[in-house]
Amino acid sequence: MIINTEDKFSRSAKSMKRSAIREILKLLSNPDMISFAGGLPSPQTFPVEEVKEIANYILDKEGEQALQYGTTEGDALLREMLLQRHNEQGLKIGPENLAISTGSQQALDILAKILIDPNDYIICGLPSYLGGLSAFNVYGARLKGIPLDEQGMRMDKLEQAVKELTNSGKKIKFIYVIPDFQNPAGITMPESRRSEILAIAEKYNLLILEDSPYREIRFEGEPQKMIYELDNSGRVITLFTFSKIFAPGFRVAWLIGNPVIIDKFIMAKQSADVCSPVLLQKIAAEYIKRGSLDKNLVNTIELYRNKRDYMLECFGKYMPENVKWTRPEGGLFLFITIPEDIDVDMIFNKAVENNVAFVKGSVFHCDDSGKNTIRINFSYSDMNDIKEGVKRLSGVIRTCIDKQ
Repeated sequence: MIINTEDKFSRSAKSMKRSAIREILKLLSNPDMISFAGGLPSPQTFPVEEVKEIANYILDKEGEQALQYGTTEGDALLREMLLQRHNEQGLKIGPENLAISTGSQQALDILAKILIDPNDYIICGLPSYLGGLSAFNVYGARLKGIPLDEQGMRMDKLEQAVKELTNSGKKIKFIYVIPDFQNPAGITMPESRRSEILAIAEKYNLLILEDSPYREIRFEGEPQKMIYELDNSGRVITLFTFSKIFAPGFRVAWLIGNPVIIDKFIMAKQSADVCSPVLLQKIAAEYIKRGSLDKNLVNTIELYRNKRDYMLECFGKYMPENVKWTRPEGGLFLFITIPEDIDVDMIFNKAVENNVAFVKGSVFHCDDSGKNTIRINFSYSDMNDIKEGVKRLSGVIRTCIDKQ
């Protein structure tokens, strides 16, 4: 008799859902498809030849160590390089404040594991990063979404929600924010808004999980202080990754935070993967040490700025007048808002028929709202595909609006 596996899965496994974005990326197998869907960096930014040279250098210099197990908290030189980098940026942190993870998605998963009990509440933006929401859901969290304005999470709505949940006896563990070039909305929080979030977290004794994968990809405007830098109470945990600024295939990321939380994170990571890939960590450390990360970032920023500008130009030329979009100061994404009576599901299906893909904005809303929104990635496509893709998408949206 063939076993019935349905009653063998855990409650958390039964609650898992396929990632809407990962599923959409399967459309890329069609060579005619122009994809604005994934958060893919441009392959033009990948330093292939330098990585080859550094890999050979590492294997010649310390091959046995590079191919051996490493420490769970991460390669010593990589951690030293990252600490130096952050301290030069104004943070005051030591080795006890930093750990390496195998991609920032692993960090989100492990932090959810060590912080969330079933039915704990997590505060997040409407919209917010799907990978974070998925990680929190798996561990039984209840998500409370806070609407965004042009400066990020609305403070009146945030305090109201926190007060109501607290007064009704609900346990809130942390506020999840993406302050710089937010995924998916592309919004950047000013320092004043970051300070307000921190003040609310202090008032109600909450942690803040600050997700910062795009911070260094700034096209214009002044960098705002990280919430971590503004905090004096040890309640902020901040995540970083090489995926957007070096190579996503490395799956190397890191987090900084309260030493007690970092120590618990390392304990949990020991049962997850023992250690992150040692060879790749050593390559990343040498890449930073040579100054190549900063040098390549200059080129990456220029490339993405040009792509953003061209996409915005194409939107202005081809999109219907009653369609709105954000103008991000950096990062990889912008957000489109269409009239509320238009069915984005219909737009999506017709867009795929016309060989252009995007991600429906509703998947980034924990309350299933945002049904008139669309996330667009501008970093991956080349200029020709940006123009053609925007023309195709604009035509589909126009047709759907005209049918109403």
